Amino acid sequence: MDDHDAHDVAQARAGSELAFRRLVERHARGVFQLAFRLTGSEPDADDVVQETFLKAYRELKRFEARSSFRTWVHRITVNCAYDMLRQRPRHRGESLDAGPANAPAGGIELEADGTSWPDRLAFGAEIQGRVRAALDLLTPTERTAFVLRHFEGRSLEEIGEALGLRTGATKHSIFRAVQKMRRALAPLVDPATPGKAEQELRPFQVQP
Repeated sequence: MDDHDAHDVAQARAGSELAFRRLVERHARGVFQLAFRLTGSEPDADDVVQETFLKAYRELKRFEARSSFRTWVHRITVNCAYDMLRQRPRHRGESLDAGPANAPAGGIELEADGTSWPDRLAFGAEIQGRVRAALDLLTPTERTAFVLRHFEGRSLEEIGEALGLRTGATKHSIFRAVQKMRRALAPLVDPATPGKAEQELRPFQVQP
């Protein structure tokens, strides 16, 4: 564990609110980014951040230093976001423009490909809209598994542990999510000239 985290965790366990506040300030950005990727909504991500650190504060004495504080608090984030997704009405139709300014959907970043800037912006906006809409069609388990695998780079074991699934069920959830995402994004790929979308759609062409 990071030396600063180890010091602050020890002090926070001893009752120092200032030490816990330092932990929050150090990890809040990463927790928000993960929560936003999982929920696709800035207000929901804010709620997840608050719930995450509230639970972390309550359960700090149970934290085992075998893993880093970051890993532990991110695991809490996943659980809080997953619970929120399960409570959502299906297909609630959020605005496709939801999310922090200039934040690509799910962490997709556009790369220069020789296309004029207005055309590139329009194409990128269309992809972002399709990604958000497609993610909203996934079940909570599929969405969480997909984001953790293809955007967060988590192992199957980590995802299975977070969702309470065995490896086979984890793979199946990711596979179903990939198939749904590929179908939703298929209209963006021109079979004659696939290069334009190759980088943007690469996460959805990866088999679990």
